Amino acid sequence: MYPAASGPAGPAGPRLPLAFDSFLYLRPDHQALQPNAGPVLSFYLEDAAAGRTVAQLHVALDAAAETAHSPAQAPFGAVQLAAGVGAGPLHALLAAAETALAHRGAKRLALRGYPFAYDPAGAAVLAETLRQRGYRVALAEQNYHLDPARNYEAHLHPSERRRLHKCRRHGLLFEQEPPLLLPAAHDFIRACRQERGYELSLSLARVQELFRRFPREHFLFSVRQPNGDWAALTVAIRVSEGVLYNFYPASPLRCNALSPVVLLNEGLHAFAQASGLAVLDLGTSTLDARPNASLLRFKRHLGAVAGLRLSWEKAMGE
Repeated sequence: MYPAASGPAGPAGPRLPLAFDSFLYLRPDHQALQPNAGPVLSFYLEDAAAGRTVAQLHVALDAAAETAHSPAQAPFGAVQLAAGVGAGPLHALLAAAETALAHRGAKRLALRGYPFAYDPAGAAVLAETLRQRGYRVALAEQNYHLDPARNYEAHLHPSERRRLHKCRRHGLLFEQEPPLLLPAAHDFIRACRQERGYELSLSLARVQELFRRFPREHFLFSVRQPNGDWAALTVAIRVSEGVLYNFYPASPLRCNALSPVVLLNEGLHAFAQASGLAVLDLGTSTLDARPNASLLRFKRHLGAVAGLRLSWEKAMGE
């Protein structure tokens, strides 16, 4: 076990090489960009015989609220495991983390897990181990993803297939855009979200910083009309070697008749397939922690597969 507190350069990295491909949000260089009021404690489970780190957990402390969160600010945190790691070693990692957090005054630990589709075996081991340790499920969500190995159009609902064909007839095209267009793209996405009563979670400066620091993991994709105007946009994130996340899809209400997001997802599906990815994550379908019925229906009509995503909480000492 290797516990380490963050320093001036940010969260500490592992002493031994990882035995798995780290999710982007759990990498120390990404953790360093996640705003947080207090220090970040990192816990690495090591297999000395193999010379590898086989699990990692990063927890952000908030002394004022006496809480600890994983992640500080990212779609998910919690524990990532190498293949084959069982409940026994995971119990040891979590026990060490809980003890260290309690010594620093934390009264509560909240973990937001990754979608089960990212690593079904690891997510199942984590969920069962947390249950045994007295964590309660604070939030259970349905997360939807597309399988790039499946034919996109063949699995569309007939209504969405008609919309896809309509996009093609009207000359709409899927494109990858250069990062220099991020200011205009951010304005476009924000305006589309505001039309529908939503706000953007990230500022333009934050999005630009992520593109600058992680250029191989962040992409800007669009659907353009024949006159060059944008009909849809999204920021997509390569979360790992196997996962592409459709993070910020947006389309203006004026384009509803064309439904360009169907074409946008076709392009993302083709990109994921060409890149050898196993999961195109479409995210959850919630609004104010409640199911968003229209978004749920749309993702199902795209042929998306439903999976589980869990968040847990525990009071220290339980």
